[in-house]
Amino acid sequence: MRLLALVSDAFGGAGGIARYNRDLLTALAAGGATVVALPREGRAQSGTLPSAIDQRAPRGRVGLIAAALLTARQEGPFDAVFCGHINLATAATIVAAFLRAPLWLQLHGVEAWEPLSRAQRWASERAALITAVSRHTRHRFLGLARVEPWRVRVLPNTVDHRFAPGPKPDALLERHGLRGKTVLLTVGRLSSAERGKGHDRVIAVLPALAASRPDIVYLIVGEGGDRSRLEAMAQAAGIADRVLFAGAVSDSELPEYYRTADVFVMPSVQEGFGIVLLEAAASGLPVVAGNIDGSPDALAGGTLGLLVDPYDPSALVRAIDRAIEAPRPASEAVARYDFAHFAQRVAELASELVSSARPRRAITRPVGAG
Repeated sequence: MRLLALVSDAFGGAGGIARYNRDLLTALAAGGATVVALPREGRAQSGTLPSAIDQRAPRGRVGLIAAALLTARQEGPFDAVFCGHINLATAATIVAAFLRAPLWLQLHGVEAWEPLSRAQRWASERAALITAVSRHTRHRFLGLARVEPWRVRVLPNTVDHRFAPGPKPDALLERHGLRGKTVLLTVGRLSSAERGKGHDRVIAVLPALAASRPDIVYLIVGEGGDRSRLEAMAQAAGIADRVLFAGAVSDSELPEYYRTADVFVMPSVQEGFGIVLLEAAASGLPVVAGNIDGSPDALAGGTLGLLVDPYDPSALVRAIDRAIEAPRPASEAVARYDFAHFAQRVAELASELVSSARPRRAITRPVGAG
């Protein structure tokens, strides 16, 4: 199988979407596919690409479609086109039509929850296969596009094996003054566009938690323009000494930050899936998350953590108290999200997509949405 992939970013990019694209392209390569990946942004570091993946230099939004058409004309044929983000779907549909190849469209989260543009609807309805990271994203998308439900499958994130239980790291305990503390942790960008992750909701209930747990602190990993608002909120509530901002953390150090905590909490209302929830559970942490977005998929419907109404402060306090006393999640419950399972599912979908074979023809055998 030869695949042409149009992605926002992948190898060399940061964030959950880049990580998902890396995992999916790696799984395809492991299954025998060769991939030419054209990123809008994100540059791969030398030596980081699997041998079957050729990721080109980033092109930006304007240059991507020209690069894709040129690649299709000069290096075709390709068996399929993968589109890693709905904002690239129009360009990917044009390229797939030029190649007379089926289109695979990937959905992540909020970009597929809001009303689609006419061009996005047009492109989505011509995709042979659409995968969504969670049932929530699938459900929201199906309410927006005229697509047969069986064409939209759920393909959840996978979790890196680096995230595993371990002792609290002395270096981080010393760095942040956490010895003898009960540590709540959230990992996520502090962006005004991502306030729905719920950092402010945790800060708001911290005084109530501290009343019965004087050793409690809240460690926030991530950086962004919303940090000053959160700092001011903690100051106004009289708990500035309990809210610790670690700032941006390298990928190599992130697993150690999870091991520093006692509970991971993120009462979000905007997660397409919530990979950090899964990373926390894989690290052996009790997890508290919201129940109205894609977070339940990351926590296996509640098997890997507690799901709570993110808008109910008293429920959030009770859930955090329960999580502090809860046993650590069983590692076998996380195993369903390992790379081997993910790669097997990717291989099945890729085989089915190519077997549809004829240009711009949808998969014809309804096998369910999972």
